[in-house]
Amino acid sequence: MIDISESVMQYLLALIVVGPLIGAVLALLPAPPGLKGKSPDQAVLRHGVVVTGVILIAAIVLALGFDHDRPSRIQATTDTSWIPALHVRIHLGIDGISLPLLVLTALLTFLCALYSYFKMPKGPSPKAFVALILLLESGTLATFAVLDLLLFFLAFEMVLIPMYFLIARWGGAERAAAAWKFILFTLLGSVVMLLGILLIGVKSGTFDIMALATDNGRGLSTSVQVIAVLAIGIGLAVKTPMWPLHSWLPDAHTAAPTVGSVLLAGVMLKMGTYGFVRILLPIAPDGMRTFAPYLAAFAVIGIIYGSLACLNLAKQGAKGDLKRLIAYSSVGHMGFVLLGIATMTPTGVNGALFANIAHGLITGLLFFLVGALKDRAGTSDLDTLAEQGGMALYGKAPRLGGLLAFAAVASLGLPGLAGFWGEMLALFGAFDPADDLSRPAFLVFMAIAAFGTLLTAAYMLLVVRRVCMGPSTRKAQESPGAVALADVQGYEFAAWTPLVALTVLAGLWPAALLGLTDPAVQKLLAGGLQ
Repeated sequence: MIDISESVMQYLLALIVVGPLIGAVLALLPAPPGLKGKSPDQAVLRHGVVVTGVILIAAIVLALGFDHDRPSRIQATTDTSWIPALHVRIHLGIDGISLPLLVLTALLTFLCALYSYFKMPKGPSPKAFVALILLLESGTLATFAVLDLLLFFLAFEMVLIPMYFLIARWGGAERAAAAWKFILFTLLGSVVMLLGILLIGVKSGTFDIMALATDNGRGLSTSVQVIAVLAIGIGLAVKTPMWPLHSWLPDAHTAAPTVGSVLLAGVMLKMGTYGFVRILLPIAPDGMRTFAPYLAAFAVIGIIYGSLACLNLAKQGAKGDLKRLIAYSSVGHMGFVLLGIATMTPTGVNGALFANIAHGLITGLLFFLVGALKDRAGTSDLDTLAEQGGMALYGKAPRLGGLLAFAAVASLGLPGLAGFWGEMLALFGAFDPADDLSRPAFLVFMAIAAFGTLLTAAYMLLVVRRVCMGPSTRKAQESPGAVALADVQGYEFAAWTPLVALTVLAGLWPAALLGLTDPAVQKLLAGGLQ
């Protein structure tokens, strides 16, 4: 680690939040300053790579300068008045909970910009595409960095418009309907969420998350906390997405371009679960205790529902789309995150935060791989792929097949990879939930969730068998429908290698992440931030 002054840390965090927004404005200029290319389109795509690269470097420097001996302390803080009449402040800061999500967002956005430089999705001018990617990055980073409830809401909503246009303008079939479904679901949830935020602010006299967390709900009556958790929780649950508020997700993922799916699954879904941890657990603990059993119940239903939906899509003859299958798998994986949060224990919440990062790495890689497969074969439908002479990737494109198999076994929670620890810790948290919660009920939830891990293994292994180990005979390859597949290209290797490496690193060395989150979670659940 390196020694960086607090003032420099402040500027770095401000740059990370505001930098992509400035880059988005510059991308819309006639020629992005300081960059050249063979064409204006290439120049603006290069601009996107440079801006996201600078933000990633700043995030890494911020992580290196972070005081790892005190991860529960809010660091790199900026606190200045913005709207005095409403007691709204521009309050930024990071701790061991938000720092990993900040770095994950910067990394995935850079990899998406790099991938798009070589494989721009079909659609309108790249200028708007790059500007939307940068706007989306700014909103997501701000969500993980702000410490004011109204600023959190603004950042939370800021990402909706760019994602809507990424789906509607650069998406595939049914993109218009999927984009409208996405925006309507999320906006309706956000309206209810805003009412809950305003209720907390009016009753407590402040929107400052640190002050509210330190108070730990003592200034709010139980009835106010229950109403606030219900209202804010609905908005967060839509974005998570929690069953039964998930139905926008499969359509959005199926229609979105590859990088849109990566960012949607890799970072946007984390905004909802982060809100549960950052806002509801410390600010309205009594309200969370009231709803924790119901949250856990919805979580385990989502685990089973998502797994069964994936199993059905993976079956032969089901006309299953691989992108849709991975989208449904996210419903199940985020169910484990919600289950960990619902236990209200350090073990469960740490598991939820670990599973958040693991899901971002693994599912981001899966969407990259399926997008590459669709580009090569012209489809991601399992049966259609089989009809094209068999998609035995091990024989046709061994590196691509090997990476897909790796991502699949990581997703099913193979020990030694990142997907294992988050789900395991969530189950351990459910085995011994917080004192005020019903242990018999959570034991039932734990058993159901554990069964969900078996279903996850079933559908992921079925996908590997059908896609990677399908028939690859000479007769099949010479059939009229057969397709030739290129193996992993250089730019794909560059975009995917960091995700593979971090998936292995997090699986073999979970203490690197848990050492950041655990002290912050302990402090948060004990009542307050410092």
